Amino acid sequence: MLYTERIKALRSDHDLNQTQVARAIHVAQTTYSDYEKGKVRIPVECLIQLAKFYDVDMNYITGVSDTLQPFPHA
Repeated sequence: MLYTERIKALRSDHDLNQTQVARAIHVAQTTYSDYEKGKVRIPVECLIQLAKFYDVDMNYITGVSDTLQPFPHA
């Protein structure tokens, strides 16, 4: 699964709209929309914020793994 599909699925699974997620990671809704559409690559910092927000590990949110693991809290 592509990360664009994964972040959209996570948002949908949590019953959130793009504006709510964009606020959580401190970007404009239009920017977040571009992330989901794949128009703009998501900066690593935003991927980390999304992983923390959804409490999923980076392998899951980036689509490397389909195994849902919590975000590692050091």
